[in-house]
Amino acid sequence: MLLRFEVSNHRSIHEPVELSMIAIDAERLATRGFEMLAERVLTVAGVYGPNASGKSNVLDGLAWLSAAVARSLRTWSDIIPREPFKFGSGPMTPSTYAVEMIVDGVRYVYRLEVDDSRVLFEGLYNYPQRRRRVLFERSGENLTFRRGLRAFGGTRELLTPSTLALSAAMKFDEPEIDAFGRSLAGLQFIGRGSRAAWRRNTPGVSLGLGATARLFDEPSLPAQATLFEDPSFDLPSDRDLALALLRFADLGIGDVQVVNDIQDDLRATPPATRAQRRQLYLMHQAEGQQLAFDFSEESEGTQRWFALIGPTLTALRRGRILLVDEIDASLHPRLSARLLELFADPETNRNGAQLIFASHDTSLLNHLNRDEVWLTQKSGTGATTLVALAEYGGDKVRRSVNLEKAYLQGRFGAVPELDQFVLRRALGLAPGDE
Repeated sequence: MLLRFEVSNHRSIHEPVELSMIAIDAERLATRGFEMLAERVLTVAGVYGPNASGKSNVLDGLAWLSAAVARSLRTWSDIIPREPFKFGSGPMTPSTYAVEMIVDGVRYVYRLEVDDSRVLFEGLYNYPQRRRRVLFERSGENLTFRRGLRAFGGTRELLTPSTLALSAAMKFDEPEIDAFGRSLAGLQFIGRGSRAAWRRNTPGVSLGLGATARLFDEPSLPAQATLFEDPSFDLPSDRDLALALLRFADLGIGDVQVVNDIQDDLRATPPATRAQRRQLYLMHQAEGQQLAFDFSEESEGTQRWFALIGPTLTALRRGRILLVDEIDASLHPRLSARLLELFADPETNRNGAQLIFASHDTSLLNHLNRDEVWLTQKSGTGATTLVALAEYGGDKVRRSVNLEKAYLQGRFGAVPELDQFVLRRALGLAPGDE
């Protein structure tokens, strides 16, 4: 589980910002506890703020770090595909990332500092007995491992100026390092497009459609008992669970079919070949009829909900982190709220999965506690600031306060400032300056 994430000099983020999943109001079923950790941990967090304030970039920074661990050894060569803050000293300043997580009941801390072509610093630490232990540290080309770790020699051979030591060390099945690395690299990100080059073709960092389609395409496997209270019940398959979530949305869909679509390839010369591709159809039921709709014919809302199902079930089953940018895009508020409930409810989230999302949907604030809300704003330099709602004192953020109403009233900032007079003057409806 994620405890904290800190990032600086990434897209609109210049100075360091920190997102914490440590609970303030700990005595709630939605929080999780660990033997080696004094604090309770949140399973849900939402990031709010005006358009272009950097909500998505907070999530993007964590997704970048996950992709870096998964890809640096295979795909990074002479250039590190970072996206520094474009103003001022941003392009000439290193980007930094730090993450603190609980993996297999042990707390880990990982720090990374990079520029356009080199890893400047990298360190991995854990606290198996609540005392800090260095697993490895790397400063430039100088790499040191804790004595006795088998991955040391092989990692040095694979290391290049732009390769992460963590990525290289994961090749050697060192249990302490491998468990953390796979957990971080296994993060899932769902967004509305591939804005950044680093995200293309990255496992786990995508729209998520393929992850859902595979649940209907592969042979049905029994679901894990940890999703259910009584293991004596006959457990539904992954396909059944995915279909249940699809039907829950009340979209009029009764089933899903993935079929082989054989087509002549008219471009082949000569002779024409017959190409096979997998085609996804959603089966709609109405007035006693069942008709197959091609997935491309479905509404944006249906496509969005379908894309969320696979990553959601994967996260709940494996205890992973799921990042969702614009969770409210094309979805009814009740569906978004139901998604939050799946992660907050200990009966459906038995493995400590976490949902971190960005949104404009203020109705979701009614389903969040004050320590689950984060606010972004742009500073005078154009940089993103990130503030926890729980940091507001006094009556502004009592536990009983209506968060949606208070947010829309601007009591916490992080809402657009709309100047009606400027707009009216631009439209010629108000006199200009003399």
